[in-house]
Amino acid sequence: MRTLVHLSDLHFGRVDEALIQPLIARVRQIKPDVVVVSGDLTQRARSAQFKQARHFLDALPSPKIVVPGNHDVPLHNIYDRFTRPFDKYRRHITHDLEPFYVDDEIAVVGINSARSLTLKNGRVNQRQIARVQERLSTLDAHITKIIVTHHPFDLPADYAGTKIIGRAPMAMKMFASYSADLLLAGHLHVSHAGNTADRYALSGYAALVVQAGTATSTRSRGESNSFNVIQINSPYINIQRFSWAPEQGEFMILTTESFQRSASGWSRDSKM
Repeated sequence: MRTLVHLSDLHFGRVDEALIQPLIARVRQIKPDVVVVSGDLTQRARSAQFKQARHFLDALPSPKIVVPGNHDVPLHNIYDRFTRPFDKYRRHITHDLEPFYVDDEIAVVGINSARSLTLKNGRVNQRQIARVQERLSTLDAHITKIIVTHHPFDLPADYAGTKIIGRAPMAMKMFASYSADLLLAGHLHVSHAGNTADRYALSGYAALVVQAGTATSTRSRGESNSFNVIQINSPYINIQRFSWAPEQGEFMILTTESFQRSASGWSRDSKM
């Protein structure tokens, strides 16, 4: 079995400082095999904010798979935005914008969906999809394959389709060909888990989509600060949502969902 902690939308520069140390303590207590951070480490891609994010990441267990979000691209400095959009991210967080982790049970593939030309939206391109395909093609069938982006490939039922990552259908066809299991994302500041069957008609394939809320930002959009703990014991995946409980001063389990893989893809465990 493997355990992942899935954090997203930290937004250093606009965080609730009271949450930082309890969050670190809870993640350390969980002792994950991998920590995933699906983008928006900063609020406005400023050096001081990246330094704060770096200090936070250093306090978490390793290994870590971290990808940028749209807020990690400079907004007000137009020169930096279009000529060196990830310079500060590379300097303070990691040079690798599309990290990759693999062991004998799971593979985690990061994709950078942030772009200079858009303020909020993200996309993937053919070169990125080809790189992911190359990585997935080397994996044994028993490996649970996990894709990490900032922008989501699927959405909760009440969200407009315009928030989906650009060129999603192209990517989904490739994911289906190589049986990608789990798509992790952030961006919406809303927690969600479901599968891709309704949006993408891909015969015999349905990936499990897991959306993380914001772990530390004050931009909560009506949902308490939260993060996900994903337990993978193929063919089962268990997802716990940890939510901030101010009365207790700690992150506590709010919901638990279980999913099972079958011949047609991932769906909710019928025994739950």
